[in-house]
Amino acid sequence: MATATPTKPTPLTASRGTFDATLASAASTIAFRETVNLAVDSFRASKARFLLTMLGMVIGSASIVLVVTVGLTGQKYALDQISGIGPNMVEMQFVGGTIAGPENTVSPDSMTREDMAAVIDQVPGIIASSPMLEFHDRISMGSGITKDTMLLGVSPQYKQVRNLKVLAGRFFDDEDSFGHEHVADIVLPFAIELYGSADAAVGRTISITGIPFTVIGVFKEGTETFGQSEISKQTMLIPYTVARYFQGTDNLKQIFFTVANASDVEPAAQRISAIIKSRHRPSSVYHAETLTEVLSVMAKIGTALTYVLLAASFITLVVSGVGIMNSMLANVQSRLREIGIRKALGATSREIRLQFLTEAVFLSLSGGIVGTVLGLAVPFGINFFTELKIPTTWWSAVIALLTSVVVGVIFGTLPANRAASLDPVETLKYE
Repeated sequence: MATATPTKPTPLTASRGTFDATLASAASTIAFRETVNLAVDSFRASKARFLLTMLGMVIGSASIVLVVTVGLTGQKYALDQISGIGPNMVEMQFVGGTIAGPENTVSPDSMTREDMAAVIDQVPGIIASSPMLEFHDRISMGSGITKDTMLLGVSPQYKQVRNLKVLAGRFFDDEDSFGHEHVADIVLPFAIELYGSADAAVGRTISITGIPFTVIGVFKEGTETFGQSEISKQTMLIPYTVARYFQGTDNLKQIFFTVANASDVEPAAQRISAIIKSRHRPSSVYHAETLTEVLSVMAKIGTALTYVLLAASFITLVVSGVGIMNSMLANVQSRLREIGIRKALGATSREIRLQFLTEAVFLSLSGGIVGTVLGLAVPFGINFFTELKIPTTWWSAVIALLTSVVVGVIFGTLPANRAASLDPVETLKYE
């Protein structure tokens, strides 16, 4: 059976095929350019109407960018405030439990310095630690004046663990602790109440149970805790080695640790808790507190609030979309003869639909671009001209622009379909 020999295309056939492909490509390119040019011409013909219609998109897009910026700023502020307490801190607390003593006496099964030493030896990554003893006293100010105060016996590393800021003088060091020096650091509100200022408090002598202590420094917390921490407005810090003689015991109600890496805080807290519990009675309760969970909750709250505000901004864009749809419907009505002439000259319904849909998208996207630029200008301007650092993200700009396009497509579809479905004969009769 003979095999058919494939026909070799002639130069004329090949040339004609290339010409047809080029013509089709050019026709589609010209049609798209024409559509864009018609959209621009329509905008120029009714500048005032389109600018007013576009204003809603400008406001909506700018609000999206600003809402995200405000949400990120609030979230960053809250996280910075909490982190100022000590984001890598693990606070061990004695909750309850007793041990039996001689003659049927019972005493709290408190933590001890040996517990703290065991934790430091067995848990890697701990860079600072401090025991804490708490007791209260009325200090004598002379002339028969006394003040209620809370005294905390801590180690020199407590300053690092709790992220304290020394405002005047200095914080007591290892030499003061080992030498059992009678020195104290007092919190700023207490220094102002007693002496009028932080600088005036340094060098003053305060009598605690008849023993004179020299104020060597004034401090404040790294961030305001509004009385929710162990430090109150009448707090004095003294070396733990001195405080334990006032208490007559080594029992500790709280122990503070600082871990080097934030990612190790929770594993370290679990390990610390397990070590301390293993050294005491099974019925005794100890609790490890960290800020990891609080930071996570605050981050979730900030994100949720941002989403709520974004939803409000999207409502603005929907309202703007309705305005675009009304404007485009009026535009279709005013251009009936133009639509009829284009259809009479061979324009298809698809081309008419694309023309008006392009105009709607052009209108909404133009407003989106202007609004996005204005929205980004605010945080960038604040960061450039002031010392404030407001967090920004380009995702807000992307969301604003994509939303503008979607609004243009959704609310431009009805006017575009109406224009495409018009009868050319009837439109040519329209006056």
